[in-house]
Amino acid sequence: MIKKILKNPKLTADEKAEFERLVKANMKRAYFAALGFLGSHDLAMDVSQDAFIRAYRSFKTFDNKRNFFPWYYRILKNLCLNYFRDSKNKREVTFLENVKNMEDSSTPEDFVENEEVKEKLESAMQQLKLEDREIIMLKEFQNHSYKEIAELLNLPIGTVMSKLYYARKKLANEFERLV
Repeated sequence: MIKKILKNPKLTADEKAEFERLVKANMKRAYFAALGFLGSHDLAMDVSQDAFIRAYRSFKTFDNKRNFFPWYYRILKNLCLNYFRDSKNKREVTFLENVKNMEDSSTPEDFVENEEVKEKLESAMQQLKLEDREIIMLKEFQNHSYKEIAELLNLPIGTVMSKLYYARKKLANEFERLV
């Protein structure tokens, strides 16, 4: 598929090779970022691929002195936001679809309890504003550093720390309300 997309006469052979290298290096990261927004494997695959296509079409505007992923992430985020705007059934999203079972359960009771906690956490996540969900997903589920999140969201590190603190508090309040 990558080869098919790369048949854009606007880019030089070197630019096409560089874009292909960047795609291969960031595919997994892009998928998990989309999954964090959308919660669905299929949607994450579709949207992350669509974002790479759009990135390719705009690759001439990319400043190769900067990191590729934050530039790409903005494209991906906008496509995810477009999906939410255009989607009729926003409650279909399951944020924890890809998260490994919380702990290996030693008993059936433990398994049921873990599933209940997972469902309540997912429900609490759905109650948050998109920006709060995003920052929690970037830090807690995708393990980005504060510096990486600051770069992805184009915010100062202190603002990231503050937003994450308040988003966690909101999540804790929503979770407590459900328990």
